[in-house]
Amino acid sequence: MSIHQHVDELDGLPVFEFPPATAGTALPEPGAVAWRLSVDPYDDSDEETFAERWQRFTETVELSGVRALVLGQWGEAYEESSSTVVEAVIAAKDRLTSLRAVFLGDLTMEESEISWIQQSDVTPLLTAFPGLRSLSVRGSDGLAFPPVRHEALRELRFESGGLPAAVVRGICESDLPALESLTLWLGVPDYGGDYEVSDLAAVLAGGRFPALRHLGLQNSAIQDEIATAVAAAPVVAGLETLDLSMGTLTDSGAEALLGGQPLTHLRRLDLDHHYLTGAMVQRIRQALEPSGVEVVADEQGDEDVDGDDGTVWRYAAVTE
Repeated sequence: MSIHQHVDELDGLPVFEFPPATAGTALPEPGAVAWRLSVDPYDDSDEETFAERWQRFTETVELSGVRALVLGQWGEAYEESSSTVVEAVIAAKDRLTSLRAVFLGDLTMEESEISWIQQSDVTPLLTAFPGLRSLSVRGSDGLAFPPVRHEALRELRFESGGLPAAVVRGICESDLPALESLTLWLGVPDYGGDYEVSDLAAVLAGGRFPALRHLGLQNSAIQDEIATAVAAAPVVAGLETLDLSMGTLTDSGAEALLGGQPLTHLRRLDLDHHYLTGAMVQRIRQALEPSGVEVVADEQGDEDVDGDDGTVWRYAAVTE
């Protein structure tokens, strides 16, 4: 997924934009695509509100066959929360009997900065759809995620410029026995990311998500601290892929990784958008690649140096 373009696939299905009423576009079979619903509040040629488009969707498409939903702009998303969208989907739960994947907040930077997207409590989606396998959420202003139990969820993904500590704890303390992939764009304090490494304790300890094979703790201003914690975290032993990309990782955090538990069992270690020296990248590659680990560490972040006192400023990849 990218904040620069809309998602084109979800749950292995190509995304199809549910068209405006005036388009006259032929519709695919309900289960053949991931249905994307979105409105542009600034497009004078499209007078439908999201509620009206959703209503027409429910009256036009056989909902029992729908497997995946991509929910884009629901209006002025920096002023209106996603709660009405969540409520609309839940209201159709008895007809959406095949729903397996939801992406809530498929907005690009041109539509809304990620930090402006007004979210809500998204856990009712999990409660309403016990068969849901994938939930992705973009934006964190107003986001809530109290601890929840869900038997079937395999993938949970949050993209943000700053995840609140309460949300991080709620995710990590949830009971998700089938979860295979957890991705958190943790973000920075300026945009709501008031978490600390201790808020990740439940997932780092291992056992909370026994099926977990991919862990992404990304886009953080404290990436060195996270890497240091991961270096000794029991959860790592069961992983196949580890993603610490998009943050402010320096040689200090990488040194902790190299000095911690073995990582040679991983298939992939992603450290892209880093602040590592070339020598450290080489050390990591030499330590892991002979064992078959794919090391991704090509993209380096841009540093700013204060001309007055020499302070070096490093930035996470996605913030505002």
